[in-house]
Amino acid sequence: MHGSSHRGIRGTVTGGSIVKHIVRLAASALALSVTLSGCQDKAGGESAGRDQIRAVGSSTVYPFATAVAEQFVNANPGMKSPIIESTGTGGGMKLFCAGVGAQFPDIENASRRMKKSEFDMCVKNGVKDIIEIQVGVDGLAFAESKQGPGLKLTPEIVYKALAATPFGKGPNTAQTWQDVDASLPAIAISVFGPPSTSGTRDSLAELILETGCQSDPAMKALKEQDEDRFKAVCTRVREDGKYVDSGENDNLIVQKLGANPNAIGVFGYSFLEENLDTLNDIPLNGVPATYENVADGTYPGARPLYLYVKKAHIAAVPGLKTYLETFAASWNPGGMLAKRGMVAATEPVRLKNAEVVKTLAALNGAELK
Repeated sequence: MHGSSHRGIRGTVTGGSIVKHIVRLAASALALSVTLSGCQDKAGGESAGRDQIRAVGSSTVYPFATAVAEQFVNANPGMKSPIIESTGTGGGMKLFCAGVGAQFPDIENASRRMKKSEFDMCVKNGVKDIIEIQVGVDGLAFAESKQGPGLKLTPEIVYKALAATPFGKGPNTAQTWQDVDASLPAIAISVFGPPSTSGTRDSLAELILETGCQSDPAMKALKEQDEDRFKAVCTRVREDGKYVDSGENDNLIVQKLGANPNAIGVFGYSFLEENLDTLNDIPLNGVPATYENVADGTYPGARPLYLYVKKAHIAAVPGLKTYLETFAASWNPGGMLAKRGMVAATEPVRLKNAEVVKTLAALNGAELK
């Protein structure tokens, strides 16, 4: 916008018309300032407006959000690149719900649905019209080589095999899968997976380990009483060589599975899909990790990914609606986000959420848990 305005003054505006042009520029700048300051006043105010999108939240959504940001900037010359911070879903909700105005984020990227308690916190702080958009699905796959033993696992078995202190009852001493569950073969537990810095590791913790841990009612109760203690007991992985942190290189895991047919690899679903010529999927709860099962949420290692957006910021922050439209244009099967590893949601879910992007319909908090 600024570039074309300056060109107008330099190249096409002459004589007395320059005054009218400057008046028009001032009026449009004032209108934007009033919109943003009105937005800020509701939140107790910050004098300066903001001319770029700001998003916080999930590390899992982060690479997809930044990919869309690149596309948005390339398609809209002159727009500033959105600021996207990886704060984790829970931490991002606190920042997002703190208020309305330029000092607060426009978007919360989330790897789970907003909780009722978070919605209530938002409303309490004046964040009343929240738009919920499901952008795709996250899938976490377990795989073995084509020569593997044909393991069948559950979140509970995986938790008992990998937890540092299963159910908080001392160090994990299980050496074989049969030590964990009598129905499994007596082969050594050997799992190659993502490092603690990876969003895929977050998925392993939240989708599989926490679920398996909560098979014990005492752990369910612990989650309500002491979330930090719950996370420590339920998501800390053993460090005695049974789980091998394989860095961010999933190709290395595939090579290791080829060299050790009894080992298991853990990575994003899209990587399994690319390597089905050398790998077999390991079902969870008897459900195979097919594209369809991940997309519709039948597979236990799948979860929907969301954006939450402040409706009050749409008119105030330049490019915010266009950024959301860029997301919607990128989430189809075979689209840019699928190429980056996101599983596309089912067609009815995509159509429903494309309509939300179009109409900017606000979320009804009554349906949240």
